[in-house]
Amino acid sequence: MAAHVGRPYEVVAAESLLTVRVYRGGTLAAAGHNHVIAARTLEGTFYLPQDARQAGFEVRFAVAELTVDERELRALEPPAEFPPDVPQSAREGTRRNMLSAAVLDADEYAEVVLRAERLEPAASGAAGEVTAHIEAQVRDQQRSITLPVRYELAGNTLTVMGETALRQSDLGLTPFTAFLGALAVQDEMRVRFRIVARAANR
Repeated sequence: MAAHVGRPYEVVAAESLLTVRVYRGGTLAAAGHNHVIAARTLEGTFYLPQDARQAGFEVRFAVAELTVDERELRALEPPAEFPPDVPQSAREGTRRNMLSAAVLDADEYAEVVLRAERLEPAASGAAGEVTAHIEAQVRDQQRSITLPVRYELAGNTLTVMGETALRQSDLGLTPFTAFLGALAVQDEMRVRFRIVARAANR
């Protein structure tokens, strides 16, 4: 795990957002919907030394505060895949299934936690881009995942951005299924994040 050295930057929840797009599957996929899951209550700290590759961070969010299919977020996605008219019952059912003991088990495991293991220069070699090796703590599982990350530092504000495909099974999760698998959530999902953090007064 990356050491907590360097100047601390505290995550600003009101300006940060992580979304996960999940996709319907199974032989009855036409009866289901693709969904946009959002985490708006991100908190944590980035530690930024002079050499950005030595940066560390810990970011967490409350599972019970995840949202499903906020209208403005669905509107940002391709309408053919994410049409705006998702029934309220479908949104509520998806959230209930997501928080259930079979998936995230929100009653037992309140948070998802992401911690830096190490950072490497991006394959592109571009400034402001790194490959982040991250320890993801989801439920009772701790898994290592790798994400491409872009960052910008302007004055006292650090902005960290990225988008990637990720499998639920990479996190130790079993995708939700119903009707003997005829209605299912695909294993692969798309994760997008923009996290704003500001220098802490310490």
